[in-house]
Amino acid sequence: MNETDLRHLRRCVELAAQALAAGDEPFGSVLVSADGTVLQEDHNHVVETGDHTRHPEFELARWAAAHLSPEERAAATVYTSGEHCPMCAAAHGWVGLGRIVYASSSAQLAEWLRELGVPAPPVRTLPIREVVPGAVVEGPVPELADQVKDLHRRFHS
Repeated sequence: MNETDLRHLRRCVELAAQALAAGDEPFGSVLVSADGTVLQEDHNHVVETGDHTRHPEFELARWAAAHLSPEERAAATVYTSGEHCPMCAAAHGWVGLGRIVYASSSAQLAEWLRELGVPAPPVRTLPIREVVPGAVVEGPVPELADQVKDLHRRFHS
């Protein structure tokens, strides 16, 4: 984990805050090419659309499939405020995206939701590598995870 990774993760937390400000669950993600160019970024659009597949990681996987070669996808990095859910991890794996770097883990999110008394989601939270065994994954980042936890606390309060 280096300063470039942290910069992109901070942007993910900003995007998660934008989702929260729009009334949505606080998740944000950034897709970065091998040369460091930010290719695409997004945040959650579940509440506004009513479509529970509108996670930013899934949107970035769709975008990458439409706009990047298989080699470009494999060399790209997905940064995200929270570890991919199983749906997004599967999309990541099927599209052939490269490294994943996250600020907070799915285990942390599950614990935070329990602490807040939020019912478990309909899809079990799993680590990315349980869905995509060969994925290159880094995270969580404690100082950013605390910020993400606060965003979830605010959403569920």
